Amino acid sequence: MPIEFLRDNETFTTSDRLPVLPLRDLVLFPYVVIPLLVGRQASLAAVEAAVNADKHLLLVAQKNGEIQEPGADDLYRVGVVARVLQVARVPNGTTKVLVEGIARARVKRFGRPGKLLHATIEPFPVVPGGTASDGQAARRRALTLFEEYVALHRRIPGEVVAMVQAADSEQRQAFGIAAHVSLKHEVRQQILEIPSLPDVFDRLGDILSSETELLNLERKIDDDVRGAMVQNQREFYLQEQLRAIHRELGEDESDDFSDLEAQMKEKALPDAVQTRATRELRKLRRMSPMSPEYTVARNFVDWIVSLPWNERTDDVLDVAHARQTLDADHYGLDEVKDRIIDFIAVLSLVGRIEGPILCLVGPPGVGKTSLGKSIARALGRKFIRMSLGGIRDEAEIRGHRRTYIGSMPGRIIQAMRRAEVVNPVILLDEIDKLGADFRGDPAAALLEVLDPEQNKAFNDHYLEVDYDLSQVLFVTTANSLQGIPDPLRDRMEIIRLAGYLDHEKLAIARQFLVPRQLQTNGLDPAEVTWEPDVLPEIMRNYTREAGVREFERRIGRVGRKLARRIAENPGSIPDRVVRVPDIKGLLGTPPHDPDDVSLEDKIGVAAGLAYTQSGGELLEVEVSAVPGRGKLQLTGTLGDVMKESASAALSYTRSRVDALAIRPDFYRTRDIHVHLPAGATPKDGPSAGIAIATAVISALAQIPVRGDVAMTGEITLRGRVLPIGGLKEKAVAAHRNKVREVIIPHGNLRDLDELPEEVLRTVRFHPVKTMDEVLAIALRGGAGVAAIPPALDQPAAFAKPPAGYEQPTAH
Repeated sequence: MPIEFLRDNETFTTSDRLPVLPLRDLVLFPYVVIPLLVGRQASLAAVEAAVNADKHLLLVAQKNGEIQEPGADDLYRVGVVARVLQVARVPNGTTKVLVEGIARARVKRFGRPGKLLHATIEPFPVVPGGTASDGQAARRRALTLFEEYVALHRRIPGEVVAMVQAADSEQRQAFGIAAHVSLKHEVRQQILEIPSLPDVFDRLGDILSSETELLNLERKIDDDVRGAMVQNQREFYLQEQLRAIHRELGEDESDDFSDLEAQMKEKALPDAVQTRATRELRKLRRMSPMSPEYTVARNFVDWIVSLPWNERTDDVLDVAHARQTLDADHYGLDEVKDRIIDFIAVLSLVGRIEGPILCLVGPPGVGKTSLGKSIARALGRKFIRMSLGGIRDEAEIRGHRRTYIGSMPGRIIQAMRRAEVVNPVILLDEIDKLGADFRGDPAAALLEVLDPEQNKAFNDHYLEVDYDLSQVLFVTTANSLQGIPDPLRDRMEIIRLAGYLDHEKLAIARQFLVPRQLQTNGLDPAEVTWEPDVLPEIMRNYTREAGVREFERRIGRVGRKLARRIAENPGSIPDRVVRVPDIKGLLGTPPHDPDDVSLEDKIGVAAGLAYTQSGGELLEVEVSAVPGRGKLQLTGTLGDVMKESASAALSYTRSRVDALAIRPDFYRTRDIHVHLPAGATPKDGPSAGIAIATAVISALAQIPVRGDVAMTGEITLRGRVLPIGGLKEKAVAAHRNKVREVIIPHGNLRDLDELPEEVLRTVRFHPVKTMDEVLAIALRGGAGVAAIPPALDQPAAFAKPPAGYEQPTAH
């Protein structure tokens, strides 16, 4: 049965039953003329049948192009009726067919009489759809995007845009755009099956918008790559021109290499280093600057010639000058100053000694870091500070190997490069804050750096040549020795800096802190008057520290308030006198109460001495004994060691119930609660053992503990008192809190020589060996305590009285 297809103003009549030519990975649109290579027997039969009839056949896309003999289920239901324009045989056995798409058709059913595949079809015209304005807007958008798409696409000639825009119908424009856009055949089939023309333009607009963005990105990447290639070619061309110019001038390669060679000769490098550097320089001369290895070799040679190998500063060997310099920068710290002066004295006699490794250990704010600068100034050496806090990578110390991109030497070699001499003073700050992870342990890498027997040939991973660090004076700082590994601690000379006494803080404030803070805030120290009691008031009520850092911040705040007072009254001369009544208005409410440490006698309360990273501290041990079932409760964030001390104190008390006049069954009828105030602060260590035992016995025997006595020492089950550490810091804390009697283990008697004179004059120390001696001193009157020797109030009680020690009057 004949059917008609309308295309623009033309009408085509053909049969409703046409031979089918399946298309693999291809979709034909109406108005498109395209050549096809036909080789399958069924396809050749369809072409032959069309040529023998009216030259019309149906072109339908296959769903899967891999199928050689597609059936009805393998073909789409919408295709294009095409007219065969030309048929030609190709020598390889295939047939070349030129076809023209006429109109869309929908397949009603497929049939296969023999090898030929037929289809019964019906017209599938494009309907206008929507409003005219919507259709025009969609068409213009698609045409604009298609023009931009063709401009970005390298394979579509620009004439295609003009041809599409000049088409005499909207259908021709739509299918012309669809035919020239690079799409998958599934997407082309979807466009072919869209019923209305505005929807076709909408879909084409969306596709073109996405494709245009991709093409823009591809163009940008391509331009970047081409730009980089052009730049590299340009640099190579200019380098070759420069080399040619140097050759014409009679110069050897370039002045750059000549300069490097001259610097290597001036450095007088060690033989092994000279050989290695010369070999690297020889490689550089033969290497192209564009080679990646060129930069690696050049950086290595630059590091070699920039490091000091023989350059040194002349040491100032004047002992008097060193003493004057150290005293001018720091108040007190006699032990450190004596050690530096000893070093200068020996250096003046010997001429050269291996640099010692000093480790300054003390709480924050006592001047450890600034002391390193003073040491360098006293010796006339250059000073380099290197912070080790938070370092976790071993390569930070020893460097990275040159096989890695961006590799560089470690911090030690970098510090030597900044110093430019072989004998600087290098301060390794916060050595106790080193970390460790899967990248290595930096503390282990420091073992070689801080060992005088090994650092003569320090080997950095980047340089891979030996470097002499033996002339460097290393000074390390730490707040505590607990974070320093034992092998590293063994290589350093430990010098402890205890907290400052009150009179030392006041002297430091008057000599250093007040002038510096006033000048920092734009004030002349000579024009500001401080009443005598102002600084003591700030120190006691607004600070509670071993150092002077918070003290300086408070003084700086007073200076800022004075500067503000002057700025707010520019026309008048404001009062520049700092008085005690003004302190609260300048600094606010005092955070500390100087009277919060009570010296009254109390039952179940003993004063213990502890050592923290902030220095010595006085803490009270509170014990409450109430009726119960013998439960022991420990509170105050106590560590395991302190809990064990409490258990040992309780066991000692049970073993001494007869001598202490305590009920023998107290451990079954009384609950004992041990508490250390400041519960949020972690506490640990064995030195609170005798304080806990004293408080427990006082609570059970109802005998008050003397409020003017503090104590420190480890207790055993048999009541022996063992030595402890940090006595200097604890003694300073007792002095700071106005405690006049301190009980210490007899094993710490030798440490009294190291205490400041001010502490020895004001604090009375009682060395004890047993807990019975502790109770005889600490309990008021010793009432109810049997077979306990009297208090030790004669100088003979000291196995070796400290030099200059004056025995206070016994209570």
